[in-house]
Amino acid sequence: MVVFSGLCAFPLTPIREDHIDLKAVALLVSRAARAGVDSLGVLGSTGNYAYLSREERRSVLEASVDAADGVPILAGVGAVRTRDVLALVDDAQTAGASALLLAPVSYQRLTENEVFGLYKDVAEASSVPIVVYDNPATTGFIFTDELHSRIAEIPAIASIKIPPPQPGQASERLRELRSVLPDGTSVGVSGDWAAAESLLAGCDVWYSVIAGVLPEAAKIILDHALAGRGVQAREASASLEAVWSLFRAYGSLRVTAAIAEDLGLTSSPSLPLPLRGLDRDGRLKVADAIRRCGLEA
Repeated sequence: MVVFSGLCAFPLTPIREDHIDLKAVALLVSRAARAGVDSLGVLGSTGNYAYLSREERRSVLEASVDAADGVPILAGVGAVRTRDVLALVDDAQTAGASALLLAPVSYQRLTENEVFGLYKDVAEASSVPIVVYDNPATTGFIFTDELHSRIAEIPAIASIKIPPPQPGQASERLRELRSVLPDGTSVGVSGDWAAAESLLAGCDVWYSVIAGVLPEAAKIILDHALAGRGVQAREASASLEAVWSLFRAYGSLRVTAAIAEDLGLTSSPSLPLPLRGLDRDGRLKVADAIRRCGLEA
């Protein structure tokens, strides 16, 4: 039974010499599982799903399910064509995924009706719950609350991952969205710098990038927030501002890859071409942030 609450860690999918580094995949997943995360978002944006073949995605999922030791796996199944999404849905369910992460990936700009049709088609083919993966920074698609409401009426839809609200706006954003959603629909937040405020405002789950590489640091923020310790949650988040500022400046994927490489969790480089890691100046800033924040593997 997947409970869409708590901390969902999104691990990196490291690439080594243009091949998936499955040992590093297993290491990152097992570390997060041992740290006590509630679920793992495998093959999310941090998991580089859009750059992997069907066979590569299957191998990552199989390695992750093995390494997770029973922690639920949410499998990214986004692709440009519905036919391919449905094939990935079959693979994810066969591999043992407990839920699906679905973003409206496209080349041609999608209409709202086309996005609704995508979720409806996938829901009809799935025997596990689905998370609506709202990530306009990568897909270019902006969900309206009306569309979220329509999609959430589909029985298989269990959770919505929203982009980070503007500072000070989390409570209002949640109130607006929940007013149009069916009762029981989980709402989760991404954008790690906004997590403390959003959790304190009532978000059910934190879909976290940093938890995929440094799960203990994320757990501290989460545990304070869930216990209602607002001051401590905000302080714990503020202590990582050096990392959050790099996320905002360079993007969380490249910074996360640099953190994993700096801590020896993956080889370097670890991103699929044409993506490239941070330059020397960026890497120095990441190394400095790790030391100043007291982070360690």
